[in-house]
Amino acid sequence: MDCSLSLHKTARTLPFLPFAVKSKAPNSFPPNNFTARKSLGQSLVVARAGPSHCEFSSSPLNTPIELNSAAGKFLSSVLQNQRQFFNVAVSDELKQLADDRDAAVTRMFLSTGSDEASLHRRIAQLKEHECQTAVEDVMYMLIFYKFSEIRVPLVPKLSRCIYNGRLEIWPSKVWELESIHSLEVLEMIREHISTVVGLRANSSVTDNWATTQIQRVHLGHLYAASILYGYFLKSASLRHHLECSLALAHQNLHVSNRNSLQFPEMWPYGMKNLVFGRVNNIESFSLGQGSTKLESKRENLKCYVMGFDPETLQRCAKLKSKEAVNLIEKHSCSLFGDGKKGLLETDEVISTSFSSMKRLVLEAIAFGSFLWDTEEYVNSVYKLQEN
Repeated sequence: MDCSLSLHKTARTLPFLPFAVKSKAPNSFPPNNFTARKSLGQSLVVARAGPSHCEFSSSPLNTPIELNSAAGKFLSSVLQNQRQFFNVAVSDELKQLADDRDAAVTRMFLSTGSDEASLHRRIAQLKEHECQTAVEDVMYMLIFYKFSEIRVPLVPKLSRCIYNGRLEIWPSKVWELESIHSLEVLEMIREHISTVVGLRANSSVTDNWATTQIQRVHLGHLYAASILYGYFLKSASLRHHLECSLALAHQNLHVSNRNSLQFPEMWPYGMKNLVFGRVNNIESFSLGQGSTKLESKRENLKCYVMGFDPETLQRCAKLKSKEAVNLIEKHSCSLFGDGKKGLLETDEVISTSFSSMKRLVLEAIAFGSFLWDTEEYVNSVYKLQEN
């Protein structure tokens, strides 16, 4: 992409990444039977950056990324005009995209050895690229939908919010952005904010609105790194929850009947594959190690994450799909770079409050958490490209 805000560079910006997210299973997005369209009210929130300079809107038309695909524009219209059908429309669009891509690939294989082989191969490549762009727009709309559920509009392009070199975002929406996380995760998020922003959890109002200066490019790196942080914490917290559940189930089985069925056989049909399919190293659970091991499974999330070996850390932190990588880059570049090549390479310094920086970090962490849920759901309908 024509943007200097690369994920590799961003990952190095915060070497202590990863470190919070709700420890419950990802929400599903219901499928089936889309029929209707139109009518949803829009609320408008004003962000202070001078005289009504920066405006937030609940409309997906005001997001940093401009939706270029037909699927993205259609879902944007559905969300604005017939919100109750949004999830059904998403399911239908994903199935259609999967069918279109598969059909092009099938024609390519059927034409192998014929005079039209090169033509169908090129058509399949173009269709793959077209579908990838469309599915990224679908994923973006799903993330936007999750933000709209907690009544938090995404920060628009910063070029529209910076006034006389000053960036101010209001309202901060701290409570709403924190409400999606568990208490364990929130504790880690607040430590993250304290480290990267310099704002303590119990800071006074005066501290929150104190002004600081930061290079625009560094703020962009901080935002993108916090998205990765939120994604990691979602993955790690779900893994922690799963291991605790497995340990508890085994403990109950061990106490009630030592000679009954082996542990994996306790799971209902299909559940065994689901559970063990998500854990690459089932031996790491050490199910027969006794009460000491079982007690360790009840450690809090922070201690659990601190105990990760490098391989586990990388597994939880790595984005699973190329579409997720592209989405983070496009969103971050659109938000901070305004779509102009080389803009992020400048040394522009902006003034902002610690409160506004906190808002950006909290939004980024929520974005990463929602991205994890979205990626899981989309991949179950439309096979994403492995990163």
